[in-house]
Amino acid sequence: MSFHRITLTINGTAEQVDVPGHLTLLQMLRDKIGLTGTKNGCASGECGACTVMMNGDAVNSCMVLAAECNGAEIVTVEGLAKNGELDSLQKLLIEEGGVQCGFCTPGILISARALLNRNPSPSEFEIRDAISGNLCRCTGYNRIVTAIAKAADVERMPAD
Repeated sequence: MSFHRITLTINGTAEQVDVPGHLTLLQMLRDKIGLTGTKNGCASGECGACTVMMNGDAVNSCMVLAAECNGAEIVTVEGLAKNGELDSLQKLLIEEGGVQCGFCTPGILISARALLNRNPSPSEFEIRDAISGNLCRCTGYNRIVTAIAKAADVERMPAD
């Protein structure tokens, strides 16, 4: 079995990891780095539970080989909170009742954060499109979409 030494940044921290060629980014994050917020749902890129940001884009980490991540910047759900303070998306998803079982929540949060980073004023259609690869079986999507729209509004407000 061949191993690859990769260097990447995960949630702002530089990491160097030896990974076998077959290991996915999802497996590396959970099993080698210990970041278990990213969920293993379908392992085939269909459910979005494993969504992380890779160089600013939302990707299904179950479909990316860890060896392909050399030099990449990865953000997981654990990287959204800063200094113990939840990200506005996290707060609003809770406040709006967009979380029930929570299994899909990390992937939805990352997909939404990637959207808001590139488009601070998304339409409802753009929000729904951005999270279309994230399956939720509990809440439906209306409260999730409302929370993302409110987060966009909050983030556009001038700081006090």
